[in-house]
Amino acid sequence: MSNIGIWQLLIVVVIVVLLFGTKKLRNLGGDLGSAVKGFKKAVTDEDTAKTVESDKNDSIVDKAAVKTTTEQKEKDQA
Repeated sequence: MSNIGIWQLLIVVVIVVLLFGTKKLRNLGGDLGSAVKGFKKAVTDEDTAKTVESDKNDSIVDKAAVKTTTEQKEKDQA
């Protein structure tokens, strides 16, 4: 297989610009950028939601442990 050189890439870019036009390519680039931005935001929001959920679970477990320890101390004193 041969390597693609700069001239081959330049020819392909010129053909694509001639076929689609700069306006459509600009719109396509903007749409692609928006899609990537939305994807990154969704991934970040999901990670944040998981962190919040794990923090809630940790606090529930901590409260249960404190309650159990308190009940055990009351039983030992009785």
